[in-house]
Amino acid sequence: MNTDSPRRSRILIVDDAPENLYILSECLRDSYTIMFAKNGLDALRLATQQPCPDLILLDVIMPDMDGYEVCRRLKENEQTRGIPVMFITAQNEETDEARGLSLGAQDYITKPFRASLVRNRVENQLQYKRYQDHLNELVHERTRQLALTQEATIHAMGSLAEWRDPETGGHIKRTQNYVKALAMHLARLPQYKPELDDNAIFWLYLSAPLHDVGKVAIPDSILRKPGSLTDEEYTIMKEHAAHGHAILTSADTLLGENSFLRVAGDIAYCHHERWDGKGYPRGLKGSEIPLSARLMSVADVYDALRSRRVYKPPMSHETAAGIILEGRGTQFCPDTIDAFEEIQEQFVSIAMRHVDAPEPE
Repeated sequence: MNTDSPRRSRILIVDDAPENLYILSECLRDSYTIMFAKNGLDALRLATQQPCPDLILLDVIMPDMDGYEVCRRLKENEQTRGIPVMFITAQNEETDEARGLSLGAQDYITKPFRASLVRNRVENQLQYKRYQDHLNELVHERTRQLALTQEATIHAMGSLAEWRDPETGGHIKRTQNYVKALAMHLARLPQYKPELDDNAIFWLYLSAPLHDVGKVAIPDSILRKPGSLTDEEYTIMKEHAAHGHAILTSADTLLGENSFLRVAGDIAYCHHERWDGKGYPRGLKGSEIPLSARLMSVADVYDALRSRRVYKPPMSHETAAGIILEGRGTQFCPDTIDAFEEIQEQFVSIAMRHVDAPEPE
């Protein structure tokens, strides 16, 4: 049996006159938990303490800092801007009601106080705040569920590609962490900071496993061939970039403009493009290549060099890094390679953390 009683709403009363604090407290203390402040600075301090007040009754005329300034600061602070404010004024005081409302106050209470009117107005504001809080909770939960759905979609599509592709799950984990490390380093540069905020890096990390999703359309005889490909087979293999773009674009079209698959589509389509324009499938050059694909290109090639294949042994970091650095300005974006050179120890750490399991004899 749950014996917990509902939490009493907390009301902060701010007034420099002790008699007003007493009268308002007598009106409200039977139903609410009352907090007091005799000046603006104390009010701002108490408003940020946990548990924070659910409503603030704020005197307009106070020494040092008047109620308008207190209200302005409350609404500028992300922690307190959601607390409703009701101004306290005397009927004979010259107050600017429009100014108070423009600062974010919800209502005015005039002196002398009528207990029933005070209680009704306070409860109305608290009910409205409960309603707003409930709506915010629903929006937050809906947003969380949507994000989980998006992540699950990407994970499922990435798992499908991994199941068809003989390359290992370690390759998927390593490349997405390489991409994230490069993006976080580039984000420190002013020219990349707007494009690589925390949200963008998050979706880069989630989308990276879909870079080879187009391989699901490549015949097994080519995809799983244990030796080198012929020129004709290699031409067919290169089509995986366009296939991946087509797969992701079809879903992206259904989801609408700026869907979460837009980044994944750019990566799948363009991660084999080269900075000098000699890549495939479109022959894009320089900054025509999406930034997400430029990052993926470095991650993908580095991991291919470091990994064992039936046609080659794995390379050391030093050898692979040397090849990557030689590609600066030809195969790879110069800024991306500069970032790689500066954080290559992170690449070594990622490779060790997600090492492939030994192949069965």
